[in-house]
Amino acid sequence: MKNAITDVPGIKVGHAQNLAAGTGCTVVLCEEGAVTAVDVRGGAPGTRETDCLNPANLVAQAHAVYLSGGSAFGLDGAAGVMKYLEERGVGFDTGVAVVPIVPGAVLFDLIVGDPKVRPDGEMAYQACLEAAPDNTRQGNVGAGAGATVGKALGTEFSMKSGLGTASICRGSLVVGAIVAVNCFGDVIDPATGDIIAGTLSEDKSTFADSLKIITGHPGKKAKGFSTNTTIGVIATNAGMDKAGALRVAMAAHDGFARTMNPAHTMFDGDTVFCMSTGAQVGAGAGKAGSELTAVCALAAEVMAAAVVNAVKKSSSRYGLPAAADIKRRD
Repeated sequence: MKNAITDVPGIKVGHAQNLAAGTGCTVVLCEEGAVTAVDVRGGAPGTRETDCLNPANLVAQAHAVYLSGGSAFGLDGAAGVMKYLEERGVGFDTGVAVVPIVPGAVLFDLIVGDPKVRPDGEMAYQACLEAAPDNTRQGNVGAGAGATVGKALGTEFSMKSGLGTASICRGSLVVGAIVAVNCFGDVIDPATGDIIAGTLSEDKSTFADSLKIITGHPGKKAKGFSTNTTIGVIATNAGMDKAGALRVAMAAHDGFARTMNPAHTMFDGDTVFCMSTGAQVGAGAGKAGSELTAVCALAAEVMAAAVVNAVKKSSSRYGLPAAADIKRRD
């Protein structure tokens, strides 16, 4: 076990980034196909191909999930993932062409680096070329390259965040998560209840507490408007249908709520995908419910761990401190 989403059999992860520009993308590949669903909770999402993941709709599997910076501009990069998969004959067979199913979501990172540079098809294709089943990279990589947290007082008092991953194994069941943390609020370590990254106080050596700022002035326009969104993927070797995968994606948002305060705001586009890679463990939505409930419970736990890793593994950049810098000042 590598404590990464790539512990789930069949999952490969690849990253590409332009650190000077402060942006990047991450691909979660499952070329054999994975039953996939999505749950969008934030008020400002940027997504593609999410309607096809509805349990009521035809397509049963996705072949990759694309996570990217660049705001809505970053959605263009999914074309590079489709190109990579099409070249390898991977996709939904329509009879006249194989169409790769690549849902995705983006976060807003244009406030750091160069806002004119965004992930595109070429960057996403490169991420696919570098995708591997043993990729455990975290921090300022991929979709987390330009991620920041704690913007209740504006960018000046925010902190550098990034991308995190984690996994949990229970017998033959494996549940993994990967997430790019770019939230409006603070990040809290659920093990201690302490803020570990977020809106800084005026002296930038302590935390101002985003929730107090927001609730103390409810009529005041937030300075971090449209500069946020946390996006992630849960993967598991549990076998399930799309309805079951949707329940898991929904449960994974509990991991957001445990680690981000506030979460799912009107200024965030918080989105979680769930990918089921096989039938090694029976956990379909039509089951009695205990197996699926176990997967849902683990999804929340592992997503919370991945969020914490995202801030702890990041390093300062673009003039913004990281969690480790604040710790050194204590």
